[in-house]
Amino acid sequence: MIIATFAFYLFAVVAVISGLLVITAKNPVHSVLWLILAFFNAAGLFVLLGAEFLAMLLVVVYVGAVAVLFLFVVMMLDLNTLNFREGYQQYMPLGLAIGLVLLVELATVGAGWALLPEVEGQLAAPIAAAEAAGLSNTEALGHILYTDYVYFFQAAGIILLVAMVGAIMLTHRSREGVRKQKIGRQLARDPAASVEVKKVETGRGI
Repeated sequence: MIIATFAFYLFAVVAVISGLLVITAKNPVHSVLWLILAFFNAAGLFVLLGAEFLAMLLVVVYVGAVAVLFLFVVMMLDLNTLNFREGYQQYMPLGLAIGLVLLVELATVGAGWALLPEVEGQLAAPIAAAEAAGLSNTEALGHILYTDYVYFFQAAGIILLVAMVGAIMLTHRSREGVRKQKIGRQLARDPAASVEVKKVETGRGI
């Protein structure tokens, strides 16, 4: 119990510190590296909670794919951090207000869990039911996700689809000096007007 408590506080403290360094680091590459560290510590917390599947999913998907993709994109774009910091003071009050609202919401949820004993029983009930039925961690998660929360799961998929379409539309915006492939014009081209057949005599060039 002492080792588990020590590991929990270690993972939690490192995750909070790395999360703060993600938003305070001046170099975008360093921010991505701190983000990877935060993901690893969050995976450690999942292991302590008995959710090994979520821990492995966090490491494989977010660290192995998303964070590495962020790192390569940031390194290839060679972003100018000086332009990002220009004019940030005018947005500081709005950012502080949003952060304060989120902090109040988290404190309210945490206080509600601490003050209501039945909430703890509701959280422990699915775990006890899964253990009684002999289901593994992955099977219990899939059963709950695709039965009780299937509509929320589909809504999350739709939101991600809209975000993906929005990102594609932003990257394909019209910009001067950028030549793009126009498939319609390529397909509409007449071969007779595009290809000229030359008869080359033997021993002579064109």
